Amino acid sequence: MTEIGIVMEPVPKCSAEMAPLLEDMGFDIVLCPDTQNLSADPYGQLALMANATTSLKIGTGVTHPVTRETAVTASAMASLQEESLGRAICGIGRGDSSAAHIGKRQATTEELRRCVVTLKRYLNGEAVEAGNMQSPIRWIDPKVISPVPIDIACTGPRTIEMACDVADRVSFAVGSAFERVEWAMNTAKEHLEKTGRSKDSLQIGAYINLICDHDEKRAISLARMLAGLVAHFTAMKGASTEHLPDKLLPVTQQLQTDYDMKNHSSEKGQHLDLIDDDFIEWFSIVGSPQKCIDRLGKLLDLGLNHIYILGGSPIAEPRDARVRAMVEQTEVFANDVLPVLK
Repeated sequence: MTEIGIVMEPVPKCSAEMAPLLEDMGFDIVLCPDTQNLSADPYGQLALMANATTSLKIGTGVTHPVTRETAVTASAMASLQEESLGRAICGIGRGDSSAAHIGKRQATTEELRRCVVTLKRYLNGEAVEAGNMQSPIRWIDPKVISPVPIDIACTGPRTIEMACDVADRVSFAVGSAFERVEWAMNTAKEHLEKTGRSKDSLQIGAYINLICDHDEKRAISLARMLAGLVAHFTAMKGASTEHLPDKLLPVTQQLQTDYDMKNHSSEKGQHLDLIDDDFIEWFSIVGSPQKCIDRLGKLLDLGLNHIYILGGSPIAEPRDARVRAMVEQTEVFANDVLPVLK
């Protein structure tokens, strides 16, 4: 059965209250972003969410190699795994806003690969070479704390292929257009066939920007920021663009120079003028429950094992009100779409 998750901003005095509501709605997973200048630290909130729920899987969506030493991430993830009784997921990517807001570049695909390999060794109780010494995390015993699955978020072909080599879970971040997810899935399958790794040995899924609302105009409005955010992932400096479809390429080219990183994940972003309604309709899933069922059904038919919903909120500030409104807005999807998908 396909796992259905949701991405939620970590907010003190709010996240632990919202998590059991999402669990009761029928969601399988909640992920929190690790972007220190834009939201609170995820690990404390994830631990509180673990104690407030019983079956919900919890994790980062996503952390990365730039702002945290790999040993620090391994220790935090193993702690969350122990606290949640084995429900942790380590969502990880190259890094974007968290690196940019402290003047650093995102990791390269090769740097992300090395981080993931090292992370898995730590979580398996192994020692890692650190300079001229061996560096184990002495308190991690894989017989007691099962290794946390590593879920790599990927957009371009090289990162998809790398993820298929080293990850336990692969999650595309390419938008919700059928042809984009189909391209990503075909890229993964072709690489798996080339390397001989069985598709059954890993889970493949996608981050899906989706607003389910009976008022389609309101859904489009709520989806604008997310469409710009996810499209920006294809526009990172130095990113390959030759594989992009004609509908996405012009937006990507403009975002490479005009993306308002100061207002990343904010409705105030000046780059949102580039995101018109037609683009949102193509790149996101917006509208009625039946429309969401139809479009998600086609994506699931591609063989996705999991999806993570990137939703929207009608309230911008304060943070706790924004998250509460996001969860409330998600009820339409939970009531009318989730039962059909499951």
